[in-house]
Amino acid sequence: MKIAVAGKGGAGKTTICATAARLLARSGHRVVAIDGDTNPNLHTAIGIDPAAALPTLPTSLASQRFDGPRLTASIDEVLQRHAHLAPDGVHLVRMGMPQHADEGCMCSAHAVVSAFLADLDADSEAVTLLDLEASPEHLSRGTARHCDVLLLVAEPYYRSLEAVRLQASLAAETPISRVAVVANKCRQGTDVDAITEFCERHELDLIGLLPWSEAVLGADSATRPLIDFAPQDDMVSALTALVTSLVEEPSAEMVTASRRGTFAERPSRADSSTETGV
Repeated sequence: MKIAVAGKGGAGKTTICATAARLLARSGHRVVAIDGDTNPNLHTAIGIDPAAALPTLPTSLASQRFDGPRLTASIDEVLQRHAHLAPDGVHLVRMGMPQHADEGCMCSAHAVVSAFLADLDADSEAVTLLDLEASPEHLSRGTARHCDVLLLVAEPYYRSLEAVRLQASLAAETPISRVAVVANKCRQGTDVDAITEFCERHELDLIGLLPWSEAVLGADSATRPLIDFAPQDDMVSALTALVTSLVEEPSAEMVTASRRGTFAERPSRADSSTETGV
């Protein structure tokens, strides 16, 4: 299964992607994590030394074909040469990034990631997580078109939800099988109600509600992965339930731990006087 994670900047995509990768690896899955952002941060969130010199996917790996870019080497060869082994056995690969100003677009870098995802179909045992940049460019360029699921991470405010709505509309024109919304940083029941209402109004598939977590801020300040900094945090528990239902029980009703527990006693809209503006 190939899962892409997208959304507005600062919504929590990288934390979710990194933590999910570690959780899946711990449960016995072969996991490939792809940093698809030209300003890469996934390595730090996943537990690799921020100062480590890491390889990137060279543009020479992509060969243009009638059906789109494909790799010029096998997946195993690419992983051996260009992946970094992260904690829990996660294989991390990184998209190329700008080395100098004024050097032009990143079309070739996007093409390599697209080719890598296309050829991953040959490795049916792997679970791949793709952390995308805060831009619809990965949809306009078709970078994520070979993914099975696109998770759009939304915060409980209007601009974040509008960014998700735009990306969902673009994703609907791609071959991606499922496009779903994960609500993040939910502090209270009114946040959940507002996001739920927005998704229902725009016919968006809301599959997860993740709570606000002070531990996420603490982990970032300490330059440590959330899963190591606060393994018992509610955010980790909610993500465990979400990724399990996505990967191990894909046909089951996807209801996260946060929806079942953290917000179980939330007030109804009628009982609340707090407005969220979304």
